[in-house]
Amino acid sequence: MPKIMITATLVAATGAVFAEASYPPEVSFASNKTRAEVIAELKQESDEGGLNSPASTNPVLQPAAPATTRAAVKAELNADATVANRELDVLRINAGH
Repeated sequence: MPKIMITATLVAATGAVFAEASYPPEVSFASNKTRAEVIAELKQESDEGGLNSPASTNPVLQPAAPATTRAAVKAELNADATVANRELDVLRINAGH
């Protein structure tokens, strides 16, 4: 019986130790620059355009233009009935009908 009590006590103590540990672990940091030096570096970088780079980090994508027009697709389907029927069959199969 004492073995079970010791094991239970160790498990409870281990859980308490892990509960108090910080995550992510704290890393000590000591700056060797003053606030004024950091502000001056940021201002210089901003003046040189180094901080303004939205085009490279988040490019704006333009929608792709369709290769064919709707009228061209309709004309193609009307010209070739077998293609149109095959497309309808594929749609029905994929829809589960």
